[in-house]
Amino acid sequence: MKTYLVGGAVRDKLLGIPVKDKDWLVVGASVEEMLSQNFQQVGKDFPVFLHPDSKEEYALARTERKSGKGYTGFSVHADKSVTLEEDLLRRDLTINAMAEDEDGKIIDPFHGLRDLENKKLRHVSDAFTEDPLRVLRVARFAARFHHLGFTVANETMQLMREISSGEELHHLVSERIWTETGSALKEPSPHIYFQVLKDCHALTCILPEVDNLFGVPQPAKYHPEIDTGIHTLLVLEQAAILSDDPMVRFAALMHDVGKGAVPKENWPNLQGHEALGVELINNASKRICVPNDYKDLARLCSLYHTRCHRALQHEAEDLLETLELTDAYRKPERFEKFLLACEADARGRLGLEDEPYPQVEFLQTILAVSKNIDATQILEQGFRDAEIGEQIHLKRLQLIQDNLQQAKTRTSQS
Repeated sequence: MKTYLVGGAVRDKLLGIPVKDKDWLVVGASVEEMLSQNFQQVGKDFPVFLHPDSKEEYALARTERKSGKGYTGFSVHADKSVTLEEDLLRRDLTINAMAEDEDGKIIDPFHGLRDLENKKLRHVSDAFTEDPLRVLRVARFAARFHHLGFTVANETMQLMREISSGEELHHLVSERIWTETGSALKEPSPHIYFQVLKDCHALTCILPEVDNLFGVPQPAKYHPEIDTGIHTLLVLEQAAILSDDPMVRFAALMHDVGKGAVPKENWPNLQGHEALGVELINNASKRICVPNDYKDLARLCSLYHTRCHRALQHEAEDLLETLELTDAYRKPERFEKFLLACEADARGRLGLEDEPYPQVEFLQTILAVSKNIDATQILEQGFRDAEIGEQIHLKRLQLIQDNLQQAKTRTSQS
């Protein structure tokens, strides 16, 4: 019985990245032997155990054989005869198929060290094509390591295209798609996840609402990059710079999906795309199990991002309407996320990444000066029921008007 550190822990250690979770592989042991040493078995599909003290995962060496559709369609074989190399052979990428023994020696039968040095994400074997989830996993690793210079190997990209051209992706469980996609949104370069899915032709299956944006032209006056799909990935890239919040990043990704629903004969006039995006966001969220808070923020950004962009030209009535429509008074934290996504949209334009976006501070100020209304005074004045809301509205409007007038006075005096 031998124990090896395997997978991501070995990879990250070699890359000089802090190791968060350690996975251990046990070769030459049986379930009964593990249980006799007080390991706790978890899961029924294959033998994985929790260490009695560290609670780290220890798995028996195993092999897999394709027996059905999707990423769950495998039969697993684990016994004392399975070797280390046989277990590593079933893994997805060479950089994830290395092991370290108890003396610190690296076992690397599939040249993961070479691919680390060359910064390549390369499949271990042709069995890669048996698991459609690996398309999403490779895209996620590309998003994680893009800032280090990693790219997908050409032959691996070709296998991903082969998977995408078949029916296997359609058998992926919705929850698993969101697990991978939600994790990708937390990576340093989330836009790369969707770019890789686009490059291997998987995006049309996973998130067609975004895939349909590629090829939709926008007026070059406002969008030097012209293509809406390119703009969308630029926006997501900017969102990742502005915030590490995956909700903000998802809203940035989805804010313009309505442009893909504008009739082609209207291009490049994409008027009305804001409202068109809502149904598409609803459909996508239901299909891949997007959490409700993600969906709600994305809908908000789709509907009102252009109002945010025009805020500096608005009068008090329009500004108050924007705050009310976005529910800024009741949900100020979500409003802050909305503003970040809108700023990412403004900066996600070719050559305009560093342009100032004063709308954020402006709307934050308008919200701050108008949010503290004492409802007690309104009650004392005899107002009741719907009248209370009307009075709060009027008082907020007056505070916003006063603030705008003061700002105009300061500008004229300077």
